[in-house]
Amino acid sequence: VQLQASGGGLVQPGGSLRLSCAASGFTLNRPAVGWFRQAPGKEREAVACLSTNNDITHYPDSMKGRFTISRDTAKNTIYLQMNNLRLEDTAVYYCGVDLGHSSSYALCHNQPTDWGQGTQVTVSS
Repeated sequence: VQLQASGGGLVQPGGSLRLSCAASGFTLNRPAVGWFRQAPGKEREAVACLSTNNDITHYPDSMKGRFTISRDTAKNTIYLQMNNLRLEDTAVYYCGVDLGHSSSYALCHNQPTDWGQGTQVTVSS
């Protein structure tokens, strides 16, 4: 199982970015997948999760409205669209998968079984 995250970078407040996570070793038609982030000095937190067997998404309350998780099964890739970015969104963003379960809610409240390597997002003027 491999997850390769990309798309991070430097963006101004109010800007947008789309992160990608290319998956290999499994297909995006059963497990739950998600995006998580860790800011300096803070614990890792869930951003968005997706059940790939029924497209049900889950966003923690603090993440609702500006983040959108999606997938492309043909490319075996998941995405995180981030809009209206704020300074406090600066973090390393990780994609993760729970190969044992398909619930997006459960994934966002637990830990993935496998992680990608992370991509840095810096929001700064």
